[in-house]
Amino acid sequence: MNDIKEIIKGCLEGSRRDQELLYRRHAPKLYGVCLQYSDSDEEARDILQEGFIKIFQNLQNYKHEGSFEGWMRRIVVNTALEKYRARHNLYRVDDIETINEPEAEPGNDDYAGVQADDLLYLIRNLPPKYRMVFNLYAIEGYSHKEISEMLSISEGTSKSNLSRARVILQKKVSLYTGLRRSVING
Repeated sequence: MNDIKEIIKGCLEGSRRDQELLYRRHAPKLYGVCLQYSDSDEEARDILQEGFIKIFQNLQNYKHEGSFEGWMRRIVVNTALEKYRARHNLYRVDDIETINEPEAEPGNDDYAGVQADDLLYLIRNLPPKYRMVFNLYAIEGYSHKEISEMLSISEGTSKSNLSRARVILQKKVSLYTGLRRSVING
């Protein structure tokens, strides 16, 4: 198994073999990231391709500090954000403190039966503005301040979109687990 520093060096020297090795080693995981931010498999493939182009173009900027995979992930997420901004307008809404958004009630439902793939499917089917904020906050770990800067929205809008995404997801998970129980019991 080749060391990542050797592969990066080969890529910088123009080695097609090392470029292919880097792609094959990291594309599956990065494709999963692309799926989180896209509306379709085709769009996810486009994001992945554009992301790898940017990775190869900026490889000389990687300082070998921190996780190389994290560095690539950040490029792919930023590529997805650029595509998203080009397609969607996010409308500002009042700060979350002024919105009386009903919280989804945590019931006695057993959510342990929800598979990871099913949860990712439910997240992927959130409305785009909610999905984007949810992914950036809950999965990538960005703060509302960072998200507001990335998406050119207010922090309140970021908080509101996250809150609404959570409510929608809780309802979908509850419906999903209820349907699963009725199929199993029925």
